[in-house]
Amino acid sequence: MSPYFRAAVAALLLSLGAIAPGLAQNAGPAKIVPKLEPVAETRLLMEGLAHANFRGLERNLAKNPIDGQSWVFARGQALLIAETANLLMLRPPKSPSSQPFWFGHSMDMRNQSMSLAQDLAKKDLERAKAGMQQVANSCNRCHQTFRVNADITPFAQPEPPPVRKVSIE
Repeated sequence: MSPYFRAAVAALLLSLGAIAPGLAQNAGPAKIVPKLEPVAETRLLMEGLAHANFRGLERNLAKNPIDGQSWVFARGQALLIAETANLLMLRPPKSPSSQPFWFGHSMDMRNQSMSLAQDLAKKDLERAKAGMQQVANSCNRCHQTFRVNADITPFAQPEPPPVRKVSIE
């Protein structure tokens, strides 16, 4: 082999060695690892998402007859309750001994809500109403465990406002 040929091969190998690391870096998008952090207070999730969607489900299932759009919307509300349970799992209590209960109750809420969504997709009113009770039971078990003064009862009639006596003179 001629010295020129060896020099050309060596130069080629050196240039490939210099280019290869750059190629490896541009091989694909950088791996992004998201850091999940709670933003809203737990109470806001309960009142603004879980409870609001639960009451909306009641209104949709109380319609007679229930139209197609109401079934679809009710299913979405059940799935939003399930997603709320996922958000709750980002907010475990500080006490390590309480965390298994928190996660267990959150997963139960998610599972019951997903099951309810399946019944709503099938437009099965009786099973949907029973599913609403199961979701409420799941919520109430957690409230009892963590001593939250809230009782969820599906299709309960709200108490009428107090009657005020007005005197006209």
